[in-house]
Amino acid sequence: MITYQKYFKNKKVLITGHTGFKGSWLTLWLKLMGANIFGVSNSYPKKNNHFSALKLKGIKNYNLDICELQKLKKLIFKIKPDFIFHLAAQSLVKKSYKFPLKTFHSNSVGTLNLLESLRSLKNNCSVVLITSDKSYKNIETNRGYKEEDVLGGEDPYSASKACAELIITSYIKNFINKKNINIAVARAGNVIGGGDWSDDRIIPDSMKSWSVGDKAVIRNPSSTRPWQFVLEVLRGYLILSIKLKKDNQRKLFGQAFNFGPNSKQNKTVISLVREIKKNFQNIEWKISKSTNKIKESRLLRLNSSKSSKILNWQPILNFEKTINFTSEWYMNDLKKKKNTYENSKSILTNYCSLISKKI
Repeated sequence: MITYQKYFKNKKVLITGHTGFKGSWLTLWLKLMGANIFGVSNSYPKKNNHFSALKLKGIKNYNLDICELQKLKKLIFKIKPDFIFHLAAQSLVKKSYKFPLKTFHSNSVGTLNLLESLRSLKNNCSVVLITSDKSYKNIETNRGYKEEDVLGGEDPYSASKACAELIITSYIKNFINKKNINIAVARAGNVIGGGDWSDDRIIPDSMKSWSVGDKAVIRNPSSTRPWQFVLEVLRGYLILSIKLKKDNQRKLFGQAFNFGPNSKQNKTVISLVREIKKNFQNIEWKISKSTNKIKESRLLRLNSSKSSKILNWQPILNFEKTINFTSEWYMNDLKKKKNTYENSKSILTNYCSLISKKI
């Protein structure tokens, strides 16, 4: 049995950004639980895309840009969803320097449009707004950031996510304080796992290079990240949405929750690559000598004690198992051992079998 099925079976679930990395895994999970899924995305790539390769049936896909307010508002009013997961975003730091306007438009204005669309919704709906660990003003401290810490960001991506959080705070205090809608914010760290083929991410970039016999190029080998398996974070989103639905006293309304790994999983980029090497044969890498001056955080940690206490969510995978799950998916994919659907379903089923905590 796929965990949490009783909460989502036959429920209408709207996912923005469902064709992205996290969105595709969330769509698969909810599909296996019997949810009626409505996906919103302005991008349906055919090549190197997990969602397209899954070939899921019964998903109602809408080719729509969340920056188009009237179209989004009309669609949400028509669907009347029981749950909304807002993942649509321009999610790459490096790309945000090249396309700052597009990044702010998608991440900040897109979130604004979703919130504005909720104002006219009459049915009961639980809404999880996904921002980022990079929403915090990062002073590169060893202390994990808590939900009440200062928001901010130097690079366009981080700033756009922090901006989205300010918009969320304003709307929930002034415009969406209605009993039928319960909203919370989710912040997660560096999510990894099979099915990610995005550019400028260490694991996808490495897999692309290794698949053709090239060396992987490592940009920031000493940078520390809170590496976390994608399903760990999505489990947090699912639990949060369920808690919102059951929160009759609306104690969770407008709150933010961190979903990060335990402190032992804060590893350097080079440590990540070395751990992956244990699962692959004859792979090599080289350190980039680029003089690119793009600012990227070297140290970032989250404190998830609030999610543990209030939501009863804790990560269940250590660093080694995180890498093993990730490596298994890519090995099966590159060697064509299973099709993408069977490969991903197997990973998801095995992960769910490890979940021992009850909601």
